[in-house]
Amino acid sequence: MSIRTGIVGISGFGGGEALRLIASHPSFELVYAAGEGSAGARLIDRFPGVPRALADTVIQKWDPETLPELDLLFASLPTGKAAEALARVPARVKIVDIGGDHRHVAGWTYGLADVWPERIAGQSRVANPGCFPVATLTALAPLLASGLIDTGNIVIDAKTGISGAGRGGGDGRFGFAETNENLIPYGLLRHIHMPEMETTIALLGGASAAGLVFTSHLVPMTRGLLVTIYARGRATTAECLEAARAFYAERPFVRVTDQPPQSKWASGSNLAFVSYAADPARNLVMALGLVDNLGKGAAGHAVQNANLMLGLPETAGLEGAPLWP
Repeated sequence: MSIRTGIVGISGFGGGEALRLIASHPSFELVYAAGEGSAGARLIDRFPGVPRALADTVIQKWDPETLPELDLLFASLPTGKAAEALARVPARVKIVDIGGDHRHVAGWTYGLADVWPERIAGQSRVANPGCFPVATLTALAPLLASGLIDTGNIVIDAKTGISGAGRGGGDGRFGFAETNENLIPYGLLRHIHMPEMETTIALLGGASAAGLVFTSHLVPMTRGLLVTIYARGRATTAECLEAARAFYAERPFVRVTDQPPQSKWASGSNLAFVSYAADPARNLVMALGLVDNLGKGAAGHAVQNANLMLGLPETAGLEGAPLWP
């Protein structure tokens, strides 16, 4: 089966990762690549290692009115740049929006694939979760579903690699001299992912996520995203691990580990790692979530969602092992 596939925003880090995965996908055929500043260039000019069959594909200027015949479209555009244009894409074309314009928006399914796969199957409009929410919610979902922690006053301490800023996000803050040997907090109190996490935590836990605190940090590595989460609950470490193993027993991409995960464990993959440490005497549960911010945090998750939407094996095109070292 050949599924005619397009990518919008192909020159960015998320779009480039989608290209890498689609190029080796057993069912997806890339027939359309679009961008803004890269329009008119060939894929090989932007990605010298692209497979030969795709090398001479010309990047088009993004215009939903001139789309070729497509079955599936991945949109990897900056938040705020996708909603109007994607509304003009024909209904017959299935869309996965990797950007932030459609998360928890009417008419779009929130694509938290490892938690709610049944909600995604057969849908035509799916909003990929953000990278920080993926790591956070994957770690919290089993605890919230089992009632092991309170939904209120959760504190999230997050670290991400520089590619999370996007290829077009550089304004001098993301160059080597600025980021090497440096640790940079950003988005304090008003990070763009806060509303998404508050809404989803409330849905998972059945109560308000009031008091949620989220602090993000940029660390000097290319890929990787690790969250350490502090919540209130009387569960033991063993109970948290048991709940997570039961919750994700049938899920192919989530690994529950006894030891705290490290960023390289997921590099270049669609895996998510979760772990827990708890002290009932202190009414404290710590949850840790780890993903590759471009894999499970973006393009890998998008391909997983597309597989679910189209009735394909969920793992199609995503079974490669992480890069090590």
